[in-house]
Amino acid sequence: MSSTPAVYADLPLFPLHTVLFPDGLLPLKIFEARYLDMARSCLRDGSPFGVCLLKSGAEVAQEDDVPCVPEMVGTLAQIEQCDVDDFGMLLVRARGTRRFRLLTHRKEASGLLVGMAEPLPDDIPLEGVDVLAKFGACAEVLERIIETIRERDTESVPFAEPFRFDDPSWVSNRLAEILQIPLRARQKLMELTDAGERIDAVHHYMQQHRLL
Repeated sequence: MSSTPAVYADLPLFPLHTVLFPDGLLPLKIFEARYLDMARSCLRDGSPFGVCLLKSGAEVAQEDDVPCVPEMVGTLAQIEQCDVDDFGMLLVRARGTRRFRLLTHRKEASGLLVGMAEPLPDDIPLEGVDVLAKFGACAEVLERIIETIRERDTESVPFAEPFRFDDPSWVSNRLAEILQIPLRARQKLMELTDAGERIDAVHHYMQQHRLL
């Protein structure tokens, strides 16, 4: 039986000016009380929180008349590392796991957004000779990008190992993260549930920008 729940009933949400993909790394510096409490709860229970791109509003707490509105599709994040700096700020490294769709969300008294969300399915596998050829080209470009970053600074590679160059979802997600794609377009790429469509999109982008 799958351990994935049918619905996440009280999922704490962290709206950000970033798009988190499955298997993506998310470094965070947390100082607001609502998110410090959220992180402590997630660490205690081993539970995820949800990362959503901000549709409108701000990451940092604003006045009540400036609502924080998240995109309805986000990615669950699991805390992998946690430390505290000299100023009491929580330094967190989280990793994206599964995408979800918000059904409803509410704001608690603390200011934390909490949602009811349903998990989204894994990507549809690749089909067709043309898409497989594009995937091969994308994987080669990603490998070159990682090698270039490693030559400059081994510690600065923004992806977690193992590198899965034979996995279309992993390759297309990593390219969507690192290419200079506008945030709204990146959100649309994350929302796709067909690995072939995402491969096609990043391949087209790289052709346009002479990266292939």
